[in-house]
Amino acid sequence: MAVLTPGGADAPPPSDSRPGTGRSAHGGGRRAPVPPGSGPARQRVLLVSRDEELDSLLARRRVAAHLGELAVTTEASAAALPDAALVCDDEAATERLLALGVPVVHLFSGEFSGERDPRRPGAAGRAVRWLHRPGWLPAPGPPGPGVRAAGTLAPARTARDRSRTGALLLLSLWGVPDGEARAFADGPLQALVRAATDRAGHCEVVCDTGLAAVRSALRGLGAPGEVRLSRAADVDVDALHAAGDVFLASPTLAAVGLARARHAPVCFLPPLGEAQRALAGRVRRVVPVPVADGHAGSPLPEPPPADALWRAVETTADDLRGAQRIARSIRQLSLAPP
Repeated sequence: MAVLTPGGADAPPPSDSRPGTGRSAHGGGRRAPVPPGSGPARQRVLLVSRDEELDSLLARRRVAAHLGELAVTTEASAAALPDAALVCDDEAATERLLALGVPVVHLFSGEFSGERDPRRPGAAGRAVRWLHRPGWLPAPGPPGPGVRAAGTLAPARTARDRSRTGALLLLSLWGVPDGEARAFADGPLQALVRAATDRAGHCEVVCDTGLAAVRSALRGLGAPGEVRLSRAADVDVDALHAAGDVFLASPTLAAVGLARARHAPVCFLPPLGEAQRALAGRVRRVVPVPVADGHAGSPLPEPPPADALWRAVETTADDLRGAQRIARSIRQLSLAPP
C-alpha cells in the first residue's frame, strides 16, 4: 500500500509495492528510536482500511487529512511498531495490532451489516471504537456499549469548484452478491452512464471493486474521452466530486456525507445488496434523494435543487466534524496510550 502525504492523499507507491490492495502486514518489532540531533519525534500512526470498500477507503482518507502533524503511513513495518493505529472496519487487523501492544482506534465506517455491527459481542472490543453516523440520519439501532457516534465524516474541503463540468458516477459493489452486481453491470449501468454523459458532457465512473465486469459493460461506450473508469483507491474521489456538475452514487455513507457536507444535489444509483437498500430507505425518510432506475425511457431523474433537497437536515442534529473528532482521538491515543 502507499504512504500517505500529510494531507491524507495517497503518495506514489514505491516500485516494489502494490498500491491500493487493501492488505497490510502487521509484524512485531520495537518502536524505532529517534536519531540524535534529528529534532523532535513525530508520533507514528498506522492507517488501515479495506480499500476495496468505498466507505472504508474514504473514511480513512478523510480522517488522515486531519493528522498532518503526525507521521502517518499505510505501510506496516516489522522493524518498528507505530505509536497508534486507525483501523477502518478490518477487525482482524485490529486484533493483530492489539496483540502486539499497539493502541488502536477502530472505526465502523459504513452501514450496519452482519460482519460490521458494533453491537456484536467482541466486535473490536478492546479498541477505542467509533461509528460513522450522521446525527440527522435515523439510526438502525443503538451503537453498542462503548461505541461512540462520530457524526458525518466530511471531506477536508467542503467547497465545490466554481467552474464545474461533467458527471461523477460513484459505484460501490462491495458486499453486493455476484449475481446482482453482474445484472446491474449488464443492464442499467450502460443507460445510466450514457444519460449522465448526455446531461453533463462527460462521465467519470469510479468503482471500489468488481472493475472487470464494469469495464466490460462500458467498453466502446461514448466518444473517446467521454467516459473514464477508475478504481476508487487510485483517484481522489472528493476532488472529482468538487469538480463535477452531476453526482450519481450508490447509497453509501461516504457518498451521502460528501453531498451533505457540500450542500450538493445527488441522485442514488439503484441500491444493490441489503446494506445499500437499508441505507437508501433511511436516508429517504429525511431527504428526498431520487433513485435512478436505469430504464431506457427515463434512466436519470433530475434531483431537487440543493436547498430543497437538504432543507429537512438544516433543522435537525447535523455534525460535520466526525473526521476531526476521530483524528483527535488518535492523536490523544498516540501520546498517552492506555
